[in-house]
Amino acid sequence: MIDRSTIVTVGAALIALLVVLELVRRRHLSEGYSLLWLATALVMLVLGIWRDLLHSLAELTNIHDPTNLLFMLAALFMLCVQLVYSTVITRLTRENRETAQQIALLRQELEELRREQDKSERHQPH
Repeated sequence: MIDRSTIVTVGAALIALLVVLELVRRRHLSEGYSLLWLATALVMLVLGIWRDLLHSLAELTNIHDPTNLLFMLAALFMLCVQLVYSTVITRLTRENRETAQQIALLRQELEELRREQDKSERHQPH
């Protein structure tokens, strides 16, 4: 008989897969970022179906409680997600600053052109 935790884990993994695929379909999540979440859902699905794998990994790493291994893996995953998003934020901040500088230079150039145009219009005979 299948225990309740297996049903919950497999159900959560399937829901996560469906949500990620729907977000990609609606273009609310890019394909690049979806890979991270799809991999997570697939790992949840595998561990939910194949319980002995988690127990074997726990024994291999000398972690006495498989739940502790699961929490450690979740914490490592969250650190990886934070690292990915930190690099994205850094890149976007740099691009934003460069864009703001380009806009400022274009505004200055536009103002200079308008002043030159005003000067030339004032000096022309009517």
